[in-house]
Amino acid sequence: MDDDLDRALDAVGPRLRTLRRQRETTLADLSAATGISVSTLSRLESGTRRPTLELLLPLAKAHGVTLDELVDAPPTGDPRVHLRPVTRHGMTMLPLTRRAGGIQAYKIVMPGGGRRREPDLKTHEGYEWVYVLNGRLRVVLGEHDLVLSPGEAAEFDTRVPHWFGAADVEPVEFLSLFGRQGERAHLRARPRTEASPDREPPDSGAGR
Repeated sequence: MDDDLDRALDAVGPRLRTLRRQRETTLADLSAATGISVSTLSRLESGTRRPTLELLLPLAKAHGVTLDELVDAPPTGDPRVHLRPVTRHGMTMLPLTRRAGGIQAYKIVMPGGGRRREPDLKTHEGYEWVYVLNGRLRVVLGEHDLVLSPGEAAEFDTRVPHWFGAADVEPVEFLSLFGRQGERAHLRARPRTEASPDREPPDSGAGR
């Protein structure tokens, strides 16, 4: 049994290197995402540092795989992406990218609300772009309270206080791109205090 464990741990290094290269992630990016030094990551990949649970947990999270997949992953070169949705407080988030650095893409489904929720605005470093697929998305951004319909998009600096939620009783499904930089998209939104959902307002969006 000890021999099996040793073989499994010896295979982790090459697997880590393969995952990182498939995602075009540098050791510096991975170090920033996990808090593990570049030298330790390099030694893990080369097999000169024995992997421990303390090191493997943040690496599995950064690569978007489970710990089991990291220790006993599919064969090297397998191009398939095994996406695993995460559900919290009724919201389902499906990661569409699996790299530690660069733009992160998600598909998000939020449940509808029976009554209007009080926004809990948050701030953090970064830049975000959202595109609505189905339903209507309420976006509170600083002093603006907007509603986006399918096909509409918004982009903003996440240092501005912001909050997302379904605009009505129906669930809303949208794409989110988040990162330090992002493609700027056309913003077309209607403030809830100025327009009825049944009437198309003047185009107040602007290319940003």
